[in-house]
Amino acid sequence: MLWVAAGVVTLGFLLALEIAARHFGTQGPITAQAREVIHAPKSGFLLYASLALTMVVLTWRQRIIALGTATGIDLVFLLVRWATGTYPDEGHPFGNGALWVILGLAVIAVTRRTGPERVLMLKGVGLGLLLVAGRKTGDTWLLITSKTRPLTLDPYVAMADHALGNPSWLAGRLLRASGPVGEHALDYVYAQLAVAAVCVALYQLRDVAAKRRFPRHHLVRTFLLIGLLGPAFYMVYPVVGPMFAYGPEGGPWAAADLWPDTLPPVITPYAMPFDEITPRNCMPSLHTAWATTIFIHSRKGPRALRYAGTFWLVATLAATLGFGWHYGVDLIAGVVFAYTVEAGLRTYDRGWDRAGLRLIGYGTVVFAVLLASYRFVPLEMAAYPWISGPLLLLAMASVVYGYRRTTRRWEAAPVPAPRAEPQPELAV
Repeated sequence: MLWVAAGVVTLGFLLALEIAARHFGTQGPITAQAREVIHAPKSGFLLYASLALTMVVLTWRQRIIALGTATGIDLVFLLVRWATGTYPDEGHPFGNGALWVILGLAVIAVTRRTGPERVLMLKGVGLGLLLVAGRKTGDTWLLITSKTRPLTLDPYVAMADHALGNPSWLAGRLLRASGPVGEHALDYVYAQLAVAAVCVALYQLRDVAAKRRFPRHHLVRTFLLIGLLGPAFYMVYPVVGPMFAYGPEGGPWAAADLWPDTLPPVITPYAMPFDEITPRNCMPSLHTAWATTIFIHSRKGPRALRYAGTFWLVATLAATLGFGWHYGVDLIAGVVFAYTVEAGLRTYDRGWDRAGLRLIGYGTVVFAVLLASYRFVPLEMAAYPWISGPLLLLAMASVVYGYRRTTRRWEAAPVPAPRAEPQPELAV
């Protein structure tokens, strides 16, 4: 029933976004995904990552057949496009085959499977399609933010960022000095975040086919919930980022062409009008939140996976700042948001115990205080950076410490032994 309820809610949410996108004259997430059955997909890597998630419910023989079928379909598409001269100028030339196989597995589950085997296969298909739908949903959300929020709060966030020493300006200069190699490397890391998440999730879900069930908690749940809840804050706190508000990408809408060479002056902040194209997707930084969850879930893996999780977190933070897509205070809010969502899911799995509820409440309060401080006391934060900066870092660290302390207690708690049933006395 939980899976059915989640499916109904997700479908309703996608339909609402589809209607909203059509209102603004563009295609919504459902239409965008349906087009990729035939047209060149926006990200072929993401579709194959979704197929990999779906295949966790299959045997090794079935996985080889599914992957071979997807590759064969993509080769046919490639030959047809080459022969007809319709090779895509945008998007990837592969990925359609992966989507076809996922949809085919759904048909097989409904028509050729029964009972628990059908449910397990449908769960795998749903997991793969949710990852793809999450990407399309995010694109639609960004469109809605640009169309419905004509004013941005970048001057407020830029003033609050003085408390941290304006790290985006420093990172931007360092990235520029690294040359095209550093820029291309960080851009690839930033763009393939979902693929990195799938690698960690595949390790967590490696025994699904053998045990015939999914683990209680895994990375994909947190990843999807962050993507569902996070964009709501974009509507409340619209911010476009330093590259646009203070850099060359903002064009005539930019407050000034300062990023990354000149720090923004400390002035009274104001709500700044901006165009109807640039997404207001900075507060909080969801890329930071997702990279943080990858880091958290990779801690239980082998050494190579732990190193990879750490690398992806550090590289993502460097990219978000170095390309001017986020302010430093965005990243702090993103970390707090990620740990709070992760705490909520862990607490739900444990039955809403008191320690978990305290952790959720504390993370929520810290997150709300951060957003309020950026909005209402940014000048004070800029005037006293040696006080406000350490306080921001301390607030973030306290949430991380609270999560670590609470989850370690959960893991160290002994599992109660099953209660012995009383044995009936034998008659003499």
